[in-house]
Amino acid sequence: MSRSVGVVMDAAGADADQARLHQLGYRQELKRGLSLVSNFAFSFSIISVLTGVTTTYGTGLRYGGPVSMTLGWLVVAAFNGCVALSMAEICSAYPTSGGLYYWSAKLAGKEWAPLASWVTGWFNIVGQWACTTSVDFSLAQLLQVIILLATGGANGGGYMASKYVVLAIYSAILILHGLINSLPIRWLSWFGQLGAFWNVAGAFSLTILIPAVAKERVSPEFIFTHFNAENGAGIHDKAYILAAGLLMSQYSLIGYDTSAHIIEETKNADWSGPIGIITSVALSTMFGWIYLIALTSIMTDIPYLLNPSNDAGGYAIAQALYTSFHRRYGTGAGALACLGVIAVAIFLCGSACITSNSRMGYAFSRDGAKPLSRVWHRVDSREVPLNVVWLSVAVAFVMALTSLGSQVAFQAMVSIATLGLLIACALPVFFRVTTARRSFVRGPFHLGKYGVVVGWVGVVWVATVTVLFSLPVAYPVAKETFNYTPVAVGGVLLLSLVAWVLHARFWFQGPVTNVDTYNVP
Repeated sequence: MSRSVGVVMDAAGADADQARLHQLGYRQELKRGLSLVSNFAFSFSIISVLTGVTTTYGTGLRYGGPVSMTLGWLVVAAFNGCVALSMAEICSAYPTSGGLYYWSAKLAGKEWAPLASWVTGWFNIVGQWACTTSVDFSLAQLLQVIILLATGGANGGGYMASKYVVLAIYSAILILHGLINSLPIRWLSWFGQLGAFWNVAGAFSLTILIPAVAKERVSPEFIFTHFNAENGAGIHDKAYILAAGLLMSQYSLIGYDTSAHIIEETKNADWSGPIGIITSVALSTMFGWIYLIALTSIMTDIPYLLNPSNDAGGYAIAQALYTSFHRRYGTGAGALACLGVIAVAIFLCGSACITSNSRMGYAFSRDGAKPLSRVWHRVDSREVPLNVVWLSVAVAFVMALTSLGSQVAFQAMVSIATLGLLIACALPVFFRVTTARRSFVRGPFHLGKYGVVVGWVGVVWVATVTVLFSLPVAYPVAKETFNYTPVAVGGVLLLSLVAWVLHARFWFQGPVTNVDTYNVP
C-alpha cells in the first residue's frame, strides 16, 4: 500500500516537473533521475574544498598568509553566500538546464534579452571550460609532486616530470572523465554522491590527522593574526596584499551553478535545485574553513614552504605534510597517503565539472548559440548528451596546451574559471534587482522582501573582486609577471560582443522553445 502511494507521488512529481519545463518552453529530453541529495552532491563535489583550498593554498600563503586565508575565507563566504542565495531564488523560478543565460534572457526585458542571454551564456560556458582545465591540470601537477616525493624528493634524486609528461597525465585524466560522463545519469549520480562523501570524510579526517601528527604547530594567534608580507613579488601595501590573497577563498567557493545545470534531470526541480545550491555552499564554507585552519596549523616556516628548492618543488601543502610525517615517523609515506586522499577528491571534482559543463553546453546548443549546435545538443538512446561531453573534453585539452609555451599564459587562461563563472552568476542577479525588480515571479523558494537587498550585495561583491583580481600580482610588471586576467576576461567579453554585432544579433533571439505552446510567467 505505502509503496503504491510512493509510486503515485513520484509520478505526480515527475508530471509537475515536466509540466513546468513545458511552460518554460522545453520538452523533457534528459532522464529525470536525480534526487535533492544527488543534486546537492554534484555542486558540493565541484566546489570541493579539498580541491580549491589545496591547489591554491600557495597563493593565499604568499599573499598575506594565515590572516588572509582564515579571516579572508569568512569575508568571501559571507558575500559569496549572497550571490548563492540570489541564484537559488532565480533557480526556483526558472528550473532549466540553461540556468544563468536563460535567467538573464527572462529577467533583462524583451529589448535586451537576446544580448543579455548571449553574453551570460558565453561567460558561463568559457568559465566552465576553464574550470575543468584548472581542476584536471592541478590534479596532474599534484600527481607529479606525489611521484617526486615518492622517489626521494627534489633534493634526493626524485623524478621531476617534464611539462610534456604532466600534459600526458592531464590528457589521461580528461579521457577518464569523458568515459565516466558517457555513462547514464544513474551512474553519474553515484559518482556525484561519492564525491560529496569523499570531500566530507576527507576534510574531516585530515582536519583531525594533520595537527595530531605534527610535532611542531603554530599557535592559534598565529593562525588568525599572522600577516605574511614577504611575498617576493614587490608588493608591500597590506590592503593590496590581502586583496590578492582573497583569490584562494573565492576560487575555492565557486561551481554551485552546477545544481542549475542538472536541474532538468532532478526531481521536484524548483525546490531541489535551489536547496542544492544553498546547502552545497553552506557545507563547503564550514568544512573548508575547518580544513584551512588544520593546514595552517603546520605552516611553521612559510618562506621555506614556498621555496622552489624544497623537496616538493615549492608545493607548500605537500612539503608541510611531508615534513610533519617525516619528523614523527621517519618516513613521508603518511604524507603521500594524505595527498592521495586529496587527489581522489580532485579527480571526482573534475568528473563533476565535465557533467556540469556538458549539461550547460547541451542547453546552450539546444538554443542554437554554438557553432554546429545540432550536433552538440543531441542525446543518445540512454538520454546522455554524448557529443557535448567529448566536446568539453576536447576544449579543456586545447586550453591546457598553453602550459607548454608559458605557465603565465596558462594561469591567465584558467583565471576565467573564477571571474568568468562569477560574472556569469552575477549577470542574472543584476537583472533580477534592476529591470525585473517588480515583475519577478517567485518560485517555491524565495527570499521575500530581502531578495533585492541580498542581490545587490552579491552584484557589488562580484564587481569588486573583478577589479581586485585584475590588479598586477607582482612589481615591477614584466612579461613574466604580468597578470593576464583582465586580458582573458576582457577577451571573452570583447569576442562575445564582436560576434554579437557582426553575426549573432541577426539570428539569436535568446532561448529557443522546442514545444508548440508555452507560457513563462
